[in-house]
Amino acid sequence: MFVQDTALIYGRYLRQSLRSRFALLFGLLMPLLYLLFFGPLLTGLPLGGGGSSWQLLVPGLLLQLGLFGAAFSGFTVIVEKGQGVVERMRVTPVSRLALLLGRVLRDATVLVVQAVLLVLAAVVMGLRAPLAGVLIGFAFVALLTVSLGSLSCALAMRVATPQEFGPLVNAVTLPAMLLSGLMLPMALAPGWLDLLSHVMPLRYLVDAVRDAYVGSYTSDHMLYGVLVAVAFATLAVTAGTRVFRTAGA
Repeated sequence: MFVQDTALIYGRYLRQSLRSRFALLFGLLMPLLYLLFFGPLLTGLPLGGGGSSWQLLVPGLLLQLGLFGAAFSGFTVIVEKGQGVVERMRVTPVSRLALLLGRVLRDATVLVVQAVLLVLAAVVMGLRAPLAGVLIGFAFVALLTVSLGSLSCALAMRVATPQEFGPLVNAVTLPAMLLSGLMLPMALAPGWLDLLSHVMPLRYLVDAVRDAYVGSYTSDHMLYGVLVAVAFATLAVTAGTRVFRTAGA
């Protein structure tokens, strides 16, 4: 029953996404612009890590795609709250976990497809990475999307308007981007900033994907990245499900 419920919700929102192809391409625009206009500036620079500049930049752009794509997914929940869609779903016998997972799995599907397109563009520009490392990167994008999408939906259930939601999300995503080393490795940062960045879960995912892109699959970074990604997803889905069950009750 739970699997059927999740598949039903997932299918509903995936069909909505497929009808909005412009939105799919627009979501790819920001990381693609970084790839085109920022990536060439790094070529040949000593970036303090293994691999080429593309093997350092592209993993960060993939997770940036997941960060911003998932963090703002709660806007849909706010719109549906106003239309009464959320309440009509909550009075059905559908599992609250399915109501959440159907949404965030749709987000994960969309963002992984966008990640594939981004990697293909990066290959054209000079990226060379092992296939296993690229696939691991997609898995981290999916886990990050599930985590942040769950928290975004939970926040959207608690706020009343997009005017409240937007600034709150920006207050989280901007520090996350700056402190996680998405654009440049935090090894280049001063010691105090590098130390501070370790409180940011996204930092561990970035380091893990960069290791995967140079074929280092058994490093400490990979271990910590997997543990943090799985723990973060578990906690976020649990918290999101609880809010879907209790908000407005």
